Amino acid sequence: MTTSTPGGGSPIRSSSGIWLVAEREIGSKLRSKAFVISTVILMLIALAGVLIGGFASNNSGTDKTPVAATSETASAVSALPDVEVTEVADDEAAEQLVREEKVDAAVVSSGGPTGYTVIALKDAPSSLVSGLSQTPEVQILEPATTNPLLRYFIALAFGIVFLMAASTFGGTIAQSVVEEKQTRVVELLLSAIPARTLLAGKVIGNTILAMAQIVALAAIATVGLIVTGQRDVLTLLGGPILWFAVFFLFGFVLLASLFAAAASMVSRQEDIGATTTPITMLIMAPYILVIVFNDNALVLTIMSYVPFSAPVGMPMRLFVGEAQWWEPILSLAILLVSCIAAIAIGAKIYENSLLRMGSRVKLTEALRG
Repeated sequence: MTTSTPGGGSPIRSSSGIWLVAEREIGSKLRSKAFVISTVILMLIALAGVLIGGFASNNSGTDKTPVAATSETASAVSALPDVEVTEVADDEAAEQLVREEKVDAAVVSSGGPTGYTVIALKDAPSSLVSGLSQTPEVQILEPATTNPLLRYFIALAFGIVFLMAASTFGGTIAQSVVEEKQTRVVELLLSAIPARTLLAGKVIGNTILAMAQIVALAAIATVGLIVTGQRDVLTLLGGPILWFAVFFLFGFVLLASLFAAAASMVSRQEDIGATTTPITMLIMAPYILVIVFNDNALVLTIMSYVPFSAPVGMPMRLFVGEAQWWEPILSLAILLVSCIAAIAIGAKIYENSLLRMGSRVKLTEALRG
């Protein structure tokens, strides 16, 4: 497909036009000192977070472990190093302290070969188990697939990266569209290339920049985990990070198309918020939900199949081992269908609204044309 340039010049192929617009978007961003500085700061914050978290986890073993014990087991537990003993009347009282999370574990007497049973809520302290003369019987009240604190920080990381990358580059697309309308540069652009080519170039250019940030953050996280000796965490995170990148790619294309369409409905920078706020809320929702409900299997399952939250929900479920092998494939298929639908709707709104100046274009008018 080709389109003629003004003045009867040689035609521009649509594919060439897309890449010309994409290069323009990338170049303008890379020439922006604010963008470069903010990107460097983001990378430094990510590296600092990984390093601080790693060193903190490595040094956490210096604190004493609170343990409940009955009169029969108190003497044996007190002899262990780095243990703070709380003596209770019976086994029920010891278990209650564990459930209330006032102690990390409880040691009670049992009829087993070791004579002790360690009661823990989610994970038995390894120092306590190994410190006893013989390996005791371990009873887990609520088995957990991952460390709760680690689970929270991984959820926080996925949520923040998705929120910052999607909102930053989505907002960039919106501002670019309105700026071109406000200065009437868009009229010159549309005389050389179709509206859909212009839209595709903007989306592709900003997607490349967003994915470059995601890859850089993943590389920084990998280096940080290796430096701090957290190779076991890196092994667990390898697959989920790759899935996060794939889901983010298509999820961002979906959001970028909607941002461009929403921005094309207004003609002034001050009015951008009026049409892009609903999309911004769709970006913030996964961030809030994954942090608040990172230990809620039902909420994470729902999030992993909703297109706007799947880039966060599904990698999180893969990290904690709650997703079957076929679930990310099904979720990605749903996201792809949603992405195609969003591109089609966004392109229609973009085409019908781009040359309409003045007051805000209503959504129904933008869809009708």
